[in-house]
Amino acid sequence: MQNPFIHQLAAEFDGLSDHLDTLQIKETGELPSWFETTALANASVGLSGLALARLADGGAAPSVEVNSRFASLWFGMSIQPQGWELPPIWDTIAGDYACKDGWIKLHTNARHHRKAACSVLGDHDDKQAIAKSVAHWDGEALETAIVEAGGCAAFMRSIDDWQQHPTGKAIAREPIVHWTKRSKVDADPWTAPADRPLSGIRILDLTRVLAGPVAGRFLAGFDAEVLRIDPPGWDEGAVIPEVVLGKSCATLNLKTEAGIERLTTLLRTADVLLHGYRADALAGLGFSEEDLAEINPRLINVRLNAYGWSGPWVNRRGYDSLVQMNSGIANYGMAMAKSDVPTPLPVQALDHATGYLLATSVLHALRMRRETGTVLSAKLSLAKTANVLSQHRLSRINEAMPPLGEADIDPHVENTDWGPARRVRFPLEIEGIPHAWDHPARRLHTSKPIWQQ
Repeated sequence: MQNPFIHQLAAEFDGLSDHLDTLQIKETGELPSWFETTALANASVGLSGLALARLADGGAAPSVEVNSRFASLWFGMSIQPQGWELPPIWDTIAGDYACKDGWIKLHTNARHHRKAACSVLGDHDDKQAIAKSVAHWDGEALETAIVEAGGCAAFMRSIDDWQQHPTGKAIAREPIVHWTKRSKVDADPWTAPADRPLSGIRILDLTRVLAGPVAGRFLAGFDAEVLRIDPPGWDEGAVIPEVVLGKSCATLNLKTEAGIERLTTLLRTADVLLHGYRADALAGLGFSEEDLAEINPRLINVRLNAYGWSGPWVNRRGYDSLVQMNSGIANYGMAMAKSDVPTPLPVQALDHATGYLLATSVLHALRMRRETGTVLSAKLSLAKTANVLSQHRLSRINEAMPPLGEADIDPHVENTDWGPARRVRFPLEIEGIPHAWDHPARRLHTSKPIWQQ
């Protein structure tokens, strides 16, 4: 199979490489990128489908086909509003700014992250004023100041510089998936129809922008019950209708005793905990690996972090766009394009690829629990996905795919809480296993924090 990622990624999931002959990729277009971005999309989506097929069939996986055009488009925004518009994706002062010695990205979509940046740069409400303030700073010093204030920023480094950075070195040594055997339990009583292989599986989704929600959306499409939990007042703008398809969305305040008690109750009967809290955050709330094993010995714990699990930035807040700046991806694109500004990937491919790898990790762990009674936990990171992608650079950019057309859009109308919408056709076809979400995208904070089934 002529895909630079397939074998490398499949090797992270014991036995999955043995079934690669059942995975076919229909080459129908590529994203315009200085990296093998569409190949990464095809591999991550395809392996999720292959793991699902293997789980459903008990080993002899049915055939799986990935449409590369649709996989590329789902790495962007799949939702197509009908008669309404998505809210803005970015905060008014988020973006790239020139500093004294290069470029820095400010990520200010969350209110507290904006407040942190403004505490360093001044409480400005327009980019021009922020730009004037940034221009007086050295990039690394500003990055450090904003992070120490509780914000999110990334100084643009080259790939070579990142490889010499302590965090870059640590991430290069890490596996793509950190697997840990948590416990051994009795044979799994869970069974499901072959065409709805995740029926009866409960997934507690404590993730936010964007990789974790992508994983939950995929799993919900094959009948898993996904309950998303957010803190009071949380919002993600345009991302929400994109990623909450098929999920219930509830609210818990984990700073209160009642919130902790309710989460504990949910965990007792969950199959999977999917979360993107910083490495030490849940442990500080009383939900360390040891605590989780005591609450529910059968619980599969799948975790996401931005900057890896072993370096000095293990507890640093991060997003796809920031990791692209730190890891050299935006710098390489800028150099190859001979541009005057950072040139990131055409989509947030680190988020989406890691999201599908999270889903594959869940599926692999479910199979292992059912077949052997082994309960696994998995840890992945955006920065490791960046490390994998940066090894596959291109010397010339791919030609742009033809624009989105009517033939690319699924005819089904989804009556979301924002209005009617359609979606780009799903990129995955699995023999005998249709995808179908039980309900449309809903607003956050609209469900009770209880299991529906």
